[in-house]
Amino acid sequence: MRIPVSWLAQHLELPEDTTPEQLADAFVRVGLEVEDVTSLEPVTGPLVIGRVAEIEELTGFKKPIRHCRVEVGTVPASPDQGQEADEPDGNSGEDAVGRPDLREIVCGATNFREGDLVVVALPGTVLPGGFEISARRTYGRTSDGMICSAKELGLGDDHTGILVLPSGTAEPGTPAAGLLGLDDTVIELAITPDRGYCFSVRGLARELSCAFDTPFADPAKVDVREAAGEAWPTSIRDEDRAPRFVLTRLTSLDPTAPTPWWMRRRLMLAGIRSISLAVDVTNYVMLELGQPLHAFDTTALRGDLVVRRAEPGEKLRTLDGTTRDLDPDDTVICDDSGPISLAGVMGGETTEIGPNTTDVLLEAASWEPASIARTVRRHKLPSEAAKRFERSVDPALPAKALERAMTLLVRYGEATVHRGRTDLGAIRRPAAVTMALDLPDRVAGVRYERGVTARRLSQIGCHIEVSTVEGAAVVTALPPTWRPDLVQPADLVEEVLRLEGYDTIPSVLPTAPAGRGLTPGQRRQRAVSKALAHAGYVETLPFPFVSSSVWDDFGLDEDDQRRRTMSLLNPLEADRAELTTTVLPGLLDAVTRNVSRGRRDLALFHVGQVFRAKDEQPPVPPVAATGRPSDEEIGALHAALPEQPVHVAVVLAGQRELPGWWGSGRAAGWADAVEAARLVARHAEVPLRVRSAEYAPWHPGRCAELLVGDEVVGHAGELHPKVVSALGLPARTCAMELNLDALPLVERRPAPRVSAYPPVLLDLALVVDASVPAAEVTEAVRAGAGPLLEEARLFDVYEGEQLGAGKRSLAFALRLRASDRTLTVEEATEARDAAVAAAADRFGATLRG
Repeated sequence: MRIPVSWLAQHLELPEDTTPEQLADAFVRVGLEVEDVTSLEPVTGPLVIGRVAEIEELTGFKKPIRHCRVEVGTVPASPDQGQEADEPDGNSGEDAVGRPDLREIVCGATNFREGDLVVVALPGTVLPGGFEISARRTYGRTSDGMICSAKELGLGDDHTGILVLPSGTAEPGTPAAGLLGLDDTVIELAITPDRGYCFSVRGLARELSCAFDTPFADPAKVDVREAAGEAWPTSIRDEDRAPRFVLTRLTSLDPTAPTPWWMRRRLMLAGIRSISLAVDVTNYVMLELGQPLHAFDTTALRGDLVVRRAEPGEKLRTLDGTTRDLDPDDTVICDDSGPISLAGVMGGETTEIGPNTTDVLLEAASWEPASIARTVRRHKLPSEAAKRFERSVDPALPAKALERAMTLLVRYGEATVHRGRTDLGAIRRPAAVTMALDLPDRVAGVRYERGVTARRLSQIGCHIEVSTVEGAAVVTALPPTWRPDLVQPADLVEEVLRLEGYDTIPSVLPTAPAGRGLTPGQRRQRAVSKALAHAGYVETLPFPFVSSSVWDDFGLDEDDQRRRTMSLLNPLEADRAELTTTVLPGLLDAVTRNVSRGRRDLALFHVGQVFRAKDEQPPVPPVAATGRPSDEEIGALHAALPEQPVHVAVVLAGQRELPGWWGSGRAAGWADAVEAARLVARHAEVPLRVRSAEYAPWHPGRCAELLVGDEVVGHAGELHPKVVSALGLPARTCAMELNLDALPLVERRPAPRVSAYPPVLLDLALVVDASVPAAEVTEAVRAGAGPLLEEARLFDVYEGEQLGAGKRSLAFALRLRASDRTLTVEEATEARDAAVAAAADRFGATLRG
């Protein structure tokens, strides 16, 4: 909400030296969010009031152009200007005091006429933005100044026409800066849903009154005149939708009466365009008191008014010129012709106030906030009135707001007030709230001065009673009608604390209890993340939501367990409404997004939960919000949750080693994905085995199965070309995914045993069928060599004619060592021969000659 400081100050007794910045700081202290503080840019030079004396329409141009003669003051008479006594001109009196100062000005606006008062920037004036005015030749005429719009003066955003002042505002030549209030400041605030009363000068001034502890003049303190009969016959069919509905009528309104300048100025600074006196008054009262009003052209009404829900098939053409299909959940105001207003949101076009309207029916009501919010979202029709109604409006305001509006229309529009008033419904007052008098002190950990609680609650409008119950002082607060959010002791505590200042509450960190810290699983997860980051992988945080189509892109079988997902009732994106069963889709999305932005060499990782539906997944039970759930309900909620294991995954694309002067680089391959799995296993302190497998979405011939013991914990390798094509990934993209929770936790890590005896290094080359996986041959060598083997590392793979078709050579580097002695050559040879024998027994391996 935008509000000028001068308007707020009118209702407060603030020191004269109070700055707008101090007001903004005060708003922040009481819990309001200040978005901007904008001072109107100063205008220097001769900015004056002018009267349009003559208008000449210029032709021959693509747009309307006017050549105007504007009176901007009086030129003093000089001694030689007098006329001879016998001249029969009859103007000697005017010359004696000076003549009108007429300036020729070229203008493209058409919203003014001869005799209107305008704002003129004479040559030498510098307007906001550093725009300097000078006399110049344009459209074949001389323009000796500029007639200004509200936007050019910094008063608002309306630049559709120049600023026309009401007749009698000032005489031509009067300096305009002070009259226009160009020294004002506008404060813009973001009003939270629970502070709807702050959508008004009344509410904001009250907050400042609490912040500065200064008296507050409530603009809603008006005397409502007595009514004689009804203003218009009306009935309400759904009282829950319209707790209160008030109407009053004015006749003989002058439709040509201008809106007074002070009102137009405040509306412009608040961001509302001036339309007509009747409409401007309703907007002004809404900003001042927070009660939206609506004005009907009484002559357009047909029969009695009815407030009800819309019926199926009904339509309404609203003031924005759009015909809307009404929903049975919409609340409407109707006459005999059907709906004439979308209640609390926008009026209808058939009863709009027009340029000739003299008979006006004003409406002020209280509407159910939730229904207004649904209507706004359903029709995508936000309005200033709806902003207030969906946050709740003071139910005691309707009659007072109408009285204020009638007073303004009578004063400036010479209207006559109809003696009747329709007032349906009642004021629903909040229930009293009782709390311990020292509860704010105990919550904040601060000992406030005596009487602070009662004083602060009184400042926000509560009626306070302090009593003693069982020897303890308690306070009973009856909240005001504009604070329906005060329903429990915690709400009263918050009011006391925010008005006393959150900055007065000490920040004390609680002492961490001894013997607690990260769990073993959390420590392992952090170790894995750090290891991958050190290895050059970049962590991403993708959303855990996927589309069902991703499983088709992955090539999963119809009975694949990964297709058993959990659906969201209220997804962020309609096409991604399922919880993922693998972290790969989010990582691959990140790869696609990076590639589309020119980043092709990628190594990404993510550690996060996946969601696996149970074989018998129970439904989520309903739980009441009236109190804490029972232990049985909490157990049922936990049982309804899916399994959520933590997975770690990496994706590689492009170059793993970048080219440069040091070499030609190396493309990422399936071996890098397998090595990432080994890295994870090393930092999880578990042994990992690798063997070939076929598992979507990996390439059948380049997929490795990751095992801990006999349990499969993940897969790694190169993605299938069809998957790469379907997802738009770079060619030969590789990936690894591993179930981190499936790895056993090593609570006690044994100290490493370091042997003081030298190792025996041997090389071993075995010839096997090319179809035999190297990883399985490595496992056979390790098993055969026995406990003396420290390491068996594959360092060469060779295929050639001398080996024969379908054969390849695998060369291993063996390191043998005993912990208690120096190995003999015979012992080392025996271990090597045992390794060869094991490989020969399992795969028919032979020693390469």
